[in-house]
Formats: sequence, C-alpha cells, structure tokens
Amino acid sequence: MDDLATLPPLERLRTIMARLRDPVTGCPWDVEQTFATIAPYTIEEAYEVADAIERQDWDELKGELGDLLFQSVFHARMAEEAGLFDLDDVAGAIADKMIARHPHVFGEESNAKSAEQQVADWESVKAAERAAKARGGVLDDVAMGLPALMRAEKLQKRAARVGFDWPEIGHVIDKIAEEARELAEARETLPQDKIEEEMGDLLFVMANLARHLKVDPETALRRANAKFTLRFAHIEAELAKRGKRPEDSDLAEMDALWDAAKAAGL
Repeated sequence: MDDLATLPPLERLRTIMARLRDPVTGCPWDVEQTFATIAPYTIEEAYEVADAIERQDWDELKGELGDLLFQSVFHARMAEEAGLFDLDDVAGAIADKMIARHPHVFGEESNAKSAEQQVADWESVKAAERAAKARGGVLDDVAMGLPALMRAEKLQKRAARVGFDWPEIGHVIDKIAEEARELAEARETLPQDKIEEEMGDLLFVMANLARHLKVDPETALRRANAKFTLRFAHIEAELAKRGKRPEDSDLAEMDALWDAAKAAGL
C-alpha cells in the first residue's frame, strides 16, 4: 500500500481500480462486473450527489462526488480492458467538447452575451454535433435510461426547438384539464392498461407545464417528496405523544396533524 500513498490522487484512484479488476489478485466482485451491472450504481450515485446538494450537506457532497467519480473510473477501466478507450480518452473528450461548446470563452467569439443567448448557442452546437453523428430524428439521442419525468421534459424541449410546441401556457393548462377528464372516464369504463396509458398522458403534459413555467419537474417532485416526508414525520411524532401509531389513528386525526405541520411551516 505504501506505493499508492505516493501517487497523485487521480492516478492513485486509477491504480486502485486496476488492482480491483485484476483477474488474479483483484476483488472477485469487481472483476465480474460489466457496464450493464455497474450502470444502476452510476445512476444511484448521481442521485446521491443531488440529494447532498438539496440538503446542503457539503461534507457529504465531497464523498458523494468521489463515489460518482469512482463510477467513471470503473467504466473507463472496463473500457480500457476491452480495448475501447481509457480514462485519459474520457477526460480528453469532455475537454474537447467543452472547448467546442464555449467559443465565447476559448475562441474568438464575444462573451458579451446573455445567459439565454449562450443557452441558445449551446443548443445550436449540440444540434451540429448530432448531425455530425448522423442521428436521424430530432429525438433520437434523448437517453432512454433517464428517469421518465426527466426524459419527458427533455423530449418536449427537443420537439419545441423545431416548433412542435404550444405557443401559450394556457393551451398546456387546457390540455391538462382534457387529460384529467379522460383519466376520470377511463377509471370508470376502461381496463387497467388503458387507465395506465391515460395516467401517463396526464403526467407527460404536467412535465410540459413545468417546462413552460421554467421549473425542473424532477427537482420540483423531489422537493415535494421531501416536504411530504417531513410533514408525515410530524404526524408520527405527534401521534407518538398520544401513545399511538398511524395505523391506530384515522384520516381525520392525521389530516388535522398534517394541517398543523403545514401551519408550522414544515
């Protein structure tokens, strides 16, 4: 282990990963992993980074960013073993991409632009990159593995770039009302698969409303989840003072406690 301590941090991490993956002396679990088996951990670590940021836990964020970095190192090591690319290629590719996408910083373009104009320029560069990759459809490279709500927002944003969008937010709200009516009707008359389909349509339009409101739907729902968790914890705590658990209570009592939590700013 002494030789590892003398290495620069990133080189140390790369060396650790190589040893873990050594087919003879490495860790059996690490050795048997593939891109597919590691991908869920990569997604999980990204969410844990977002969670630490949401809670403003900066010490934990450092650790979570390290966990996410390790995922990149893991994938890069497997790619290197397969003769595809290595960690230097990964770093070089993202460096090249950032330079190409910021001509107002690294090139001769003026950087006297608004944030909105820079976003528009960014999207133009990405569109050119997609064309160079010979991607056929407008939606072709919106990743399938994204969370459904996030992917819905990205699909709609991509379609809007080519003019497929409601011009006014009122039209989106009208569509939500329409989809809600269709869901209510489906609940009464249609089989479960059709109810699921109508529910999906309603959620899809809700994601579109978030986009029109310039709200990130994933963040909004995550915060709503956190608020629900906090308020329900208040209900449990107050019931415990009464010698009860939620299953010993009823909706009226718990609703009153919920309202109290809300009034208290929770």
